[in-house]
Amino acid sequence: MTLKPYIITLCLVMIMPFVLNAQQLQKTEDLFLSKTHIVNTDTLQYRMLLPKGFSEDKSYPVVLALHGAGERGNDNKKQLVNGSDLFLKESTRNTFPAIVIFPQCPENDYWAKLEADRSTQPITFNYKYKETPTKAMALVMDLMDNIVEKPYVKINQVYVMGLSMGGMGTFEILYRKPDVFAAAIPICGGGHPKSVMAYAKSIPLWVFHGAKDDVVDPNLSINMVSAILNNGGSPRFTLYDFANHNSWDAAFAEPELLTWLFSKSNKI
Repeated sequence: MTLKPYIITLCLVMIMPFVLNAQQLQKTEDLFLSKTHIVNTDTLQYRMLLPKGFSEDKSYPVVLALHGAGERGNDNKKQLVNGSDLFLKESTRNTFPAIVIFPQCPENDYWAKLEADRSTQPITFNYKYKETPTKAMALVMDLMDNIVEKPYVKINQVYVMGLSMGGMGTFEILYRKPDVFAAAIPICGGGHPKSVMAYAKSIPLWVFHGAKDDVVDPNLSINMVSAILNNGGSPRFTLYDFANHNSWDAAFAEPELLTWLFSKSNKI
């Protein structure tokens, strides 16, 4: 009896997950169209997922998804690592047809306007909302201004979600564009508590964080939720007792997440 067939089988078993992951990544990149948004000499790269059977004669909700610091770059791919699978599920595409936008922040920029002290654990953040936004945030806001002007966009169903750096960007873009969004999902983020006065009563939020997060202090989300409550809002808040920084895994697995999100709409 020869070991050769068994060795071949073992090799196939070992490499198959990598093949499947590569195929899934390719499928993601194929369905999420590669786009650029240019303002003067500045360029924002982003990916856009269109609904199945997309038609400009119909109208669709829009979801803006802001990635974390680890996915910054200029390949227009890394930003799809977390969250894109949620919108590629057949059940999601059939039940919640929407335009989904994943912009990519350049390596040397940030969604939120802040100073970060990385000598502490968790990191200490000083938010500077009263200053002009970062170049990346300004480009995203300009992109959204353009998107909502399209005739096929349901302007009463424009949403934003983000994780980590993107969770901070979510809080900030609500402050800077409170009339645009119908609901928001900030995950393991934070922001300037006083900024919630711009949207506390008008925009529903579902905030997520991990209690064991040693990168972004969970108290940052708690402080934002408390500020929203104190300013007349009614946020939904989930604090995972088991989660560290990657609380987005549990958040994206919430069975009611998209049902909650797409149930929200602005009054026009």
